[in-house]
Amino acid sequence: MDALHDLPNIDPALWAVPSPAALQPVAPARHAPRFLLLYGSLRERSFSRLLTQEAARLLEAMGGEARIFDPTGLPLPDGAPHTHPKVAELRELVRWAEGMVWCSPERHGAMTGIMKAQIDWIPLSEGAVRPTQGKTLAVMQVCGGSQSFNAVNQLRVLGRWMRMLTIPNQSSVAKAFLEFDEADRMKPSPYYDRVVDVMEELVKFTLLTRDLTPHLVDRYSERKESAQALMARVNQRSL
Repeated sequence: MDALHDLPNIDPALWAVPSPAALQPVAPARHAPRFLLLYGSLRERSFSRLLTQEAARLLEAMGGEARIFDPTGLPLPDGAPHTHPKVAELRELVRWAEGMVWCSPERHGAMTGIMKAQIDWIPLSEGAVRPTQGKTLAVMQVCGGSQSFNAVNQLRVLGRWMRMLTIPNQSSVAKAFLEFDEADRMKPSPYYDRVVDVMEELVKFTLLTRDLTPHLVDRYSERKESAQALMARVNQRSL
C-alpha cells in the first residue's frame, strides 16, 4: 500500500488497481450476443422502424439474437404503473439484452417524444441492479431532409447518463424517404454501408465487454458507499 501514502482520502480496504488479469473472463458466455432495438415513430411507414429492421437483420447475420420493441400502446412516462403490459415488456427486454440499438427520427431538431418515452420507462435502478449499466449501445437517426446529428448526439447523452458503453460509430441517414425501395428494404448506398459498419462495431464491442461488465462498471465510490451502508446495518443490530 506504499502507493497510497500520498492519498489520505483513500480507504485502502476499498482500493483496487486495474490489471490485465482482471480483464480475462473466467467463464465466457456461449450464447449468441443479445440485442434490443428501439425505434422512435408510430407512422405506418416509419423509416426509423425500417432502418431498425435492417440493423436487426445485420446483427442476426453476424451471429447475434435481435429483438425489436414495438412502442405502439406504450403509455407516457408516469402515465401508468410500471406493471402496464407494454412497460413490463420493455423492461424485461432491457434485462435480457447485452447490447442495444436506439434509432430515432429527428423532429424539430431533436429525438422524438416516442423515442424519449421508451428510454424514460427504462429504470435507472431496480434495487441494487442498474439494468442498462455496462451494456453496449449504438445510436442511429433518420432525417427527412439533409443530414443532421442532433438526435444521435442527444441519444449519446442519454446513453452516458444510463451508464451504457456507447460505441464510437453512428449512423445518420439523410432524406430517408429516398433510401428504401417498394419492398421497404434499404437500397445500396454509403448510408447502408455505414449501418453495416455500426452493427459490426456493436457486435465486436459487445463480445469484448459482456463477460466483463461487473468488473468494468465497478467503482470505488460505490464500493465505499456499500461498505458504509453495511457498517451502519451491522452497528444498528448490535445496539
